[in-house]
Amino acid sequence: MQPDVNTPSSPAGAPAQPPSSPTSPLRIADYRKFWLARFFQVLASTGMVVIIGYQLYDVARSDYGMSITQASFQLGLLGFAQFLPIFLLTPISGVIADRFDRRRVAGLAMGIDILVALGLGITTTLDWRSLPALYIFAAVHGAVRVFVAPSMSAIAPNIVPSSLIPRAIGFNSIAMQAGTIVGPAAFGFLFASHHASPYWVAAALMALAALNILAIRNIPPVPVDARKAHPLRQIVDGFHFIWSERFLLGCITLDLFAVLLGGATALMPVFARDILHVGPEGLGQMRAATAAGAAVVALWLSFRPLARNVGVKMLVSVAAYGAMTLGFGLSRSFVVSLGFLALIGAADMISVFIRSSLVQLRTPDDKRGRVSAISGLAISASNELGEMQSGVAAALLGATGAVVFGGTAAIVITAIWAWGFPEIRRARTFAPRWEQEQ
Repeated sequence: MQPDVNTPSSPAGAPAQPPSSPTSPLRIADYRKFWLARFFQVLASTGMVVIIGYQLYDVARSDYGMSITQASFQLGLLGFAQFLPIFLLTPISGVIADRFDRRRVAGLAMGIDILVALGLGITTTLDWRSLPALYIFAAVHGAVRVFVAPSMSAIAPNIVPSSLIPRAIGFNSIAMQAGTIVGPAAFGFLFASHHASPYWVAAALMALAALNILAIRNIPPVPVDARKAHPLRQIVDGFHFIWSERFLLGCITLDLFAVLLGGATALMPVFARDILHVGPEGLGQMRAATAAGAAVVALWLSFRPLARNVGVKMLVSVAAYGAMTLGFGLSRSFVVSLGFLALIGAADMISVFIRSSLVQLRTPDDKRGRVSAISGLAISASNELGEMQSGVAAALLGATGAVVFGGTAAIVITAIWAWGFPEIRRARTFAPRWEQEQ
């Protein structure tokens, strides 16, 4: 049996790998702490997001007397409230992740999120039901996430040998999808039994995540040059790097626009409450179905990671995402809808795996925080701005029309990107451009 290992990948100045190097990321003690931190953080965060969305929609309908269309538009505004701080703070968060101890940055951000969960729990317990309060808490939660994501993403390559990074990405995705499966479903049932209980649980889970991330030991010190460089110059360098890597740029922007137009997540409360009539419990199952499909694919990829023809597979997966979204919008059966959502998650997981592998394998360590932050901004823009787009589209076309339009748009976007970024079609592996040119 192989010994437990805590040796980081192989950054400059790091100790050489022992002769008996690990064959799985899970054999590395620091990676196991990282995995648990990611799982607990995603479990708490996704559960909170689902409940905030349902609570806001329910308050808009019950307390403010809004119609389905008006309340759907409020969900769009909620997405914008979460995205605005992400848009403003992403350049700063990337630089911070490259200039300071990434463990402490993530741990401090999680501590603030604990306060958000406690605040939501208190206001819910005291029945201070108001849209402005929910918008404020959602905005602070969005600001916290922008500091957690790049720091966490940049930690993994420091504690896992480069040869195991694709498998680590698969296991990372399992942690994320497992949290996304359990969080919405469990929090939906908790909310149905006692409205404040999901927030108390979220605070406890976030505390466990912070403790695990702070317990990671073997992280190489931040290079002295990283703190000497001007922050604005570092921001520009991060954007310039992505611009010069056409395959990376194409994949990030493809995912951005496809999910921005094709996402159906924001309108799930509408489908759960007023179309499929399954309530908060059904909403949790709907969110969990998407994550379940993604988790199955993530499990497969953790043992059989993609290595060949990654560009074409990226395009096919995004087109499939759009097609399944269209099917979900037309479905009126809860079971069939769950099936479409599972396939949406499976298709999206392939796209996520390819983009994450690119960020880790094609980015030098001194830029990983900034590149991860920019990639995270694209993800957040597609999710949070996608929620706003969905709310506006639902106000104009109805919930069904908005989802059908989005699914069709995702397919069209894929075709345009296949033509506009031939680097995606031609990409065979994740090897960096500078290695391919040697």
